[in-house]
Amino acid sequence: MRKENSTNAVNEQFLFQVCELNSAIAMISGRWKSQIVYSISQGNNRFHLLKKELPNISEQVLGRQLKELEKHAIIIKNEIPATVPIGIEYILTSKGKDLVPILKTLCDWGKSYAEGKKITI
Repeated sequence: MRKENSTNAVNEQFLFQVCELNSAIAMISGRWKSQIVYSISQGNNRFHLLKKELPNISEQVLGRQLKELEKHAIIIKNEIPATVPIGIEYILTSKGKDLVPILKTLCDWGKSYAEGKKITI
């Protein structure tokens, strides 16, 4: 964990104040978050379903990424009543639902301009 008065922390705070884009990117940055959000939007809303959809992610990383998405109010964790053990499902908030078309657009942009593709001006 980084110190609050470190150069990196100060620079991050400055960038967040200058442009909301930096704050938005920080919320969804991470190797798996965009895939997790998209998977939840497609109905893979339980831990085991996400793990099945993203087999290369470790359970520890999946849990951490879900907690971070929950912290940023992109998803909420909902207990499923009358299940033993208690079942948990992840639901996109309105903020998360608004993010899905943006992720799709970024995906399309990536397909067009992925590393190694020729870019014309």
